[in-house]
Amino acid sequence: MHVETLKIFCDVVENQSFSLAASQNFITQSAVSQQVRGLEERYGKRLLERKRGSVRPTAAGEILHRAAREILHVYGEMESQLQGLSNVVTGSIRVGTVHSIGLYDLSDPLKHYFADFPNVNVYLEYDRASHVYEQVLRGNVDLGIVAYPTARAQITVLDFRTDRLVVVCSPSHALAGKPRTSVADLDGEKVVGFEKGIPTRLALDRLFSEKQVAVQYVAELDNIEMVKRLVEVGAGVAIIPEKACAHEVQAGTLMKIELADRGITRPIGIIYRTGRHFSPAAEKFIEYLQADSKREAAAS
Repeated sequence: MHVETLKIFCDVVENQSFSLAASQNFITQSAVSQQVRGLEERYGKRLLERKRGSVRPTAAGEILHRAAREILHVYGEMESQLQGLSNVVTGSIRVGTVHSIGLYDLSDPLKHYFADFPNVNVYLEYDRASHVYEQVLRGNVDLGIVAYPTARAQITVLDFRTDRLVVVCSPSHALAGKPRTSVADLDGEKVVGFEKGIPTRLALDRLFSEKQVAVQYVAELDNIEMVKRLVEVGAGVAIIPEKACAHEVQAGTLMKIELADRGITRPIGIIYRTGRHFSPAAEKFIEYLQADSKREAAAS
């Protein structure tokens, strides 16, 4: 039995989907099915059952899943330690994050990293923030990079960077001519926001509550690109990271208004499973992330 087969089985169980497991492992769905059938034939037991469009482990499948997850963890630790004996940084890193971070906060450190370590492959997996924590705990990704990181059981948090938040609106909006505004000035405004439960939305709702500001949400989305597109057509204003709107501001499709209120920022952290032994590639990646943030802070 190959370790890869155990990982594929764990991915099916944890995603409750053959197709998602296939995508994560860069193979076809039929190949995933073959791997699972091979395990069932080996142990003479049914390991998975389909119910209402999802996949659930049987009693035997749950036993195999628990054991396989531990085997994969130990195997990963062994590989990391063996790679540490080599002077050449190679291998792969899996990073779980959200679009607003992956697209705008990781591009510069990735460029620097790839320039120095061309033999390393970095796989960015985009997901909801809550799922990133789950993927980190399960060992499906080496690192998670999330906004408003929170300490949790078996999760260690490292500082990465802090994003400045700004108001954006369409060029025809009444606020468009202002260089600065305050949160209080947004009282009664139509706002294009993130979905409830997304960390940035939770933080902004707390801010509105503290300032006793009532906004009217006209849309609640899970993707920052869609937020910007609706703001561009005049649906409302939005509060987003300054980096995320740089292209649109330069092109003139969005107007940026700085917030006069102090401390309106979005902290971003690196999360990983407590006790995890990193490969040299992952250690260097963390180092480059934090170094890039320090360079940017020094330049500003």
